[in-house]
Amino acid sequence: MNKKIAVIGAGNVGASCAQYLAEANLGDIVMIDIIEGFPQGKALDLTQAGPVRGYNCMVTGSNNYKDIKGADLVIMTAGMPRKPGMSREDLLAMNADIVGAAAKNIKKYAPKSFVIVVSNPLDIMTYHMMKVTGFSTNRICGQAGILDSTRFRAFVAMELGVAMTEVHAMVMGGHGDTMVPLPRYTTVGGIPIKELISAKRIKEISERTRLGGGEIVKLLKKGSAYYAPAAASVDMARAILCDEKRVFPCSAYLTGQYGIKDIYIGVPIVLGGNGVEKVLELKLNASESKALKASAVNYRGVLKEIGY
Repeated sequence: MNKKIAVIGAGNVGASCAQYLAEANLGDIVMIDIIEGFPQGKALDLTQAGPVRGYNCMVTGSNNYKDIKGADLVIMTAGMPRKPGMSREDLLAMNADIVGAAAKNIKKYAPKSFVIVVSNPLDIMTYHMMKVTGFSTNRICGQAGILDSTRFRAFVAMELGVAMTEVHAMVMGGHGDTMVPLPRYTTVGGIPIKELISAKRIKEISERTRLGGGEIVKLLKKGSAYYAPAAASVDMARAILCDEKRVFPCSAYLTGQYGIKDIYIGVPIVLGGNGVEKVLELKLNASESKALKASAVNYRGVLKEIGY
């Protein structure tokens, strides 16, 4: 029997997730959206692409949460997108209601599922999902640092003119302007980037990474990024469904690691069949540790705004 994957939200991120999931043949997919006919139409279109794209899984759409019943994995993408000039935190109240409602239905219909949260502000919504569902923290994580590190990898590859797959990067902290790119843990074919790129350019690339989502929002003018967020989410889905034990920077619940507890924030983890199987503690220097803790303090303040 195929695994069952539920994608909440059939907008650009959700539909791209469904496409990448199908092309990876990771399982049968059901897309949920409140707009009547919207997820059904996209699902039918994706199903009809199967013979050409070489996948055999089924993609269905629904406006009823009962159709996620028994899902092994849920990817939460629904929410209002950012508009130019908006921070992720500006979306707080609207998306807290959307994520909260979805969480109640996930708890009801897919009580044994793992959940990947993509909705913004991501670290806050991941914590909110955990609280409303009551799921153990290993079963809920947010797609954060994996997207940010992917952007960092792309910018480094563009700078050096090398294959993107040869670049490995680490970005920690909140998924927003307080993220903490770590050039010390970024390499190209195993070579530290500080030996290939000047300190000034590394700083500029790090800053572009920190503002990477906002750059796309400004260019699009309507909506926000979706190809890269969806691709990062599906990488996480594959790690869980196939028990790959991948090391990713993701938004995970901390219990004292890095001197931080009772908050979701981007840190390197081992992601496998049991969800978040381990939080890896890197040796941070004083400035990196300070930046990570400042990011945590920022999000702790934001959590108070939704009652935590």
